Amino acid sequence: MLYFTDPVRTPNPEAVAARLTRGSAIVYRAFGAPDAQAVALRLKAIARRRGLKLLIGADDALAARVGADGVHLPERLAPHAVRIRAKHPSWLITAAAHGPRAARAVVDAVVVSAIFPSNSPSAGKPLGPIRLAQMVRRIGRPAYALGGVSQTTAARLLATGVVGIAGVEVFLSSPLAEGKGEGDRA
Repeated sequence: MLYFTDPVRTPNPEAVAARLTRGSAIVYRAFGAPDAQAVALRLKAIARRRGLKLLIGADDALAARVGADGVHLPERLAPHAVRIRAKHPSWLITAAAHGPRAARAVVDAVVVSAIFPSNSPSAGKPLGPIRLAQMVRRIGRPAYALGGVSQTTAARLLATGVVGIAGVEVFLSSPLAEGKGEGDRA
């Protein structure tokens, strides 16, 4: 599972991160916040204690400063993955993919969205499970489903080939964050 922070929809990312199951990842998206480094360091401490990974969204310099496990790139920055990989070969690098062309980025995994209608202000037209499955088959690397994923919709993703789900609000009060079940735009 990938938990995407959002300053508006998840104002207390540490509380959510503290409930995630071992093996999940936090994607901290600072969006230029003045306290980004302090928040990232707090999330890193939680990640280490809980067996999580910490990825920094769209800011490889911040990721390096805080000792994150890698970065998540929005689709428009996915071509930078090659440069980042050369500089940080051990990092986990993920990228958003909103169509088959973007999914060709040289990354460890892609986050495909939006799958279902989402509360994200940037969510596009939902792909739906059938188009998601077709895209996952063409991608050839691990893919996560993002956008409108909930306990109700997650079951519709079982046959799509995704390796996991990603989200923002789904982790706020969901048993998904506590490992009792199996998100939004990257």
